[in-house]
Amino acid sequence: MDTETDPVRHAIIAAMNRLFAGTPERSNGRINITQLAVEADVKRWYLTHKHQDLKDRFQSEAAKDEARRAMHVRSVDAFEALKEKHAKLQEHCRFLEQRLQIYATALNQLSLENAALSGCDADAAKIRTLPRRRQPRP
Repeated sequence: MDTETDPVRHAIIAAMNRLFAGTPERSNGRINITQLAVEADVKRWYLTHKHQDLKDRFQSEAAKDEARRAMHVRSVDAFEALKEKHAKLQEHCRFLEQRLQIYATALNQLSLENAALSGCDADAAKIRTLPRRRQPRP
């Protein structure tokens, strides 16, 4: 920008910087050629006919800016989806922990009843482990 001696080019470049920074002074802030001309306080034909290199640079930067914005929106959406999935998984884990507690209580009660019916103490019962079959390796 310091190398520009033409005041129109200088105004256009300054307007581009303000629009991309989100601090427009004269326009509504939309990123298009018409609003760039309004922001630079020049006629639109300066951009479309006389300084086409600035118009092309502006459009290129606008496309990059839009791509960044779209990527940000996608990442925010993905983050929200992950938060929702995490909440569902936490709820499912709480449900499974409750069910596990119920099953543990039921098993304990059944083992006490079994010990009482068989006439032996639950702690004195001998537990045999069955040999495991070896799985063939693939």
